[in-house]
Amino acid sequence: MKRAILSCNGLDKPEGSVAREVAIRSADAIGGEIICPVLLNRAPARYKKALSDSSLIVVDGCSTRCATKLATRLGAKVERKVLVSDAVKASGQALESTLSLEPNGLALARTIVEELIRNLNAPAVAVEAVAEFETPTEYLVVTHDKFEFRIPVVDYVFNENDVWARALDGVARVGISDFMQQKLTDISYFDPPKVESVVEQFGELGSLESAKAVFEIIAPVAGVVTAVNPAVIDNPGLINEDPYGAGWLVEVKMTAFPQDEELLLDPATYAEIIKRKAAEE
Repeated sequence: MKRAILSCNGLDKPEGSVAREVAIRSADAIGGEIICPVLLNRAPARYKKALSDSSLIVVDGCSTRCATKLATRLGAKVERKVLVSDAVKASGQALESTLSLEPNGLALARTIVEELIRNLNAPAVAVEAVAEFETPTEYLVVTHDKFEFRIPVVDYVFNENDVWARALDGVARVGISDFMQQKLTDISYFDPPKVESVVEQFGELGSLESAKAVFEIIAPVAGVVTAVNPAVIDNPGLINEDPYGAGWLVEVKMTAFPQDEELLLDPATYAEIIKRKAAEE
């Protein structure tokens, strides 16, 4: 079986440097072709034959998963996925902070490649995409009087109804913004949609209730509801505590993305909407 390797560039994080090393060592071990993500993104026809003839090994450095998202968008046949940041956690050994590979990084790269080769020697099975969402770490902050409203800067889109979506592997996780949770104050009840129900973009995805108001959740994307957050049903206060993490509401298997994205707001544009709304309060 022919195999190709798609890895993140690894230019700005130690995990990326490890990912690059894993890609090179894996290619040497299996005789596979390395696919440049920049060239693949700009000129996918360059790798059309490689992607059609080969199973793809995807190596991501961090939870942003740039390589995985690129492979998913292009419909590539993925055989194995490697996430270096998960391997770092599993090893219990921190990487050195430099971008050049030091002993810990080199040892981790060797371990990842050895495990990958062992797995490849087992019967190969195409990997079904599984959404693995992580809490954001970088935010825009909109300040109004004594209030601060956080807006994640990576991978989040918003509608003007203060509902966000984060898309990964064909699934969107949905919740409300920090601005809205502060406006509602203490949220006491979440009335969720039914799992397997079909929702159109800007249709209803359940509602939230607080002492101040009942808030209708307007769907940012179209699709089929695949999950409801049970933790929020049991403890709606999680939405106030962590609206972009533990306080997510539902997951939707998308049916019209990226078309839906054209009608949504990026973080910077949504920040301007928040400034206007906060001034009008």
